[in-house]
Amino acid sequence: MAGDRFTRATLLIDTANAADPNRLVHRGEERPKELLHAELASQWVRRLRPDADEALLLAARAHHLRRWELPRSEYPEGRPGYLRWRRVLQQRHADAVAEILRAVGYETETVERVQDLVRKRGLGRDADVQAIEDALCLVFLETQLEDFAGKHPHEKGVEVLRKTLKKMSDEATLLAHGLDLAEGARELLEEALRASG
Repeated sequence: MAGDRFTRATLLIDTANAADPNRLVHRGEERPKELLHAELASQWVRRLRPDADEALLLAARAHHLRRWELPRSEYPEGRPGYLRWRRVLQQRHADAVAEILRAVGYETETVERVQDLVRKRGLGRDADVQAIEDALCLVFLETQLEDFAGKHPHEKGVEVLRKTLKKMSDEATLLAHGLDLAEGARELLEEALRASG
């Protein structure tokens, strides 16, 4: 039955991401980073798209599947290195989730749809891809903005946040206003929101 394979796929994705050696503290609890991100991204997608189908929910869960296995440091500094790293990562995530989905019995059409969503194919044209992008931006804001703000000059923080907000839908931007953020992160976000005008 379809629900059973969805449950099994989610469990396999979560089990893989639970092996992340990187940890984040969120709401007072330390968790494996990619497991936490997958759970939060899934929650945001469900909030943004209450009608989300299984493919969208699976893509949200697997968007960074085993991401830590290919660190950013393995690619050159600068934007070209970053973009290459990101492309390779997206393909790795797509391949890894396809293996899981096939193992639990998903048909080729669903597997390929989830892969396209994980690769963000159709960004700007596909509402499901936008929902994933929105969810990822919101997860970044709620789990990493405070740390990011503490490590970078103020002006760079505002610029990065402006770029992040530009990628988000109007609905997701409104949700960002309501995030429970530490004071410094909140101030940075509000400045970036004003600058995005």
